[in-house]
Amino acid sequence: MIIERPDNQQLADEALIYENVDGVLYARFRDDPKKSLYAGRWIIGGDAEALARAKGYLGYDDWKTLFALADNHPTLRKQLDKTLDLYYIIKDTL
Repeated sequence: MIIERPDNQQLADEALIYENVDGVLYARFRDDPKKSLYAGRWIIGGDAEALARAKGYLGYDDWKTLFALADNHPTLRKQLDKTLDLYYIIKDTL
């Protein structure tokens, strides 16, 4: 489970375990009681595309593939156009 990064006070003088999974670097507490309080790991770095996937975002390569697919699938193109219209409307009101 991915959790929010604990604050610096919680990290001070604690042993951490680092894991590299699919280009994303995670950290988690090694010892109790912090291990029990923070049951999960947090992202501390990695490759930009891998980070985007881990956070549930579309990376640039996925974005390009999505628009390439839309060229052959009119329904997808229509939905993407609607999504972009909505994005620009919201962006302009901020």
